[in-house]
Amino acid sequence: MYHEKRYSPENYRLVAFKDMSNEDVFITKSTVETKETIEVDGVEYPVYKMEISRTSHPFYTGKSKLIDTAGRIDKFKTKYAKFNK
Repeated sequence: MYHEKRYSPENYRLVAFKDMSNEDVFITKSTVETKETIEVDGVEYPVYKMEISRTSHPFYTGKSKLIDTAGRIDKFKTKYAKFNK
């Protein structure tokens, strides 16, 4: 069952989506839950931080680049090292 607050029309508002790999910000309407805000052109918006977006994804940019912003590879290796024994 859907969470009413999250998907309700009352929560449909302008949200800033920030690509953390290249600092690009774009604004669109969304019901995504946020805890932080950001100021864009003098206006404060709720912000949703992303690891990758259309401005940094290799499919859209044509550039192949390994992004490991949160040490995901190391976390994966540590988590599954016990299964390799």
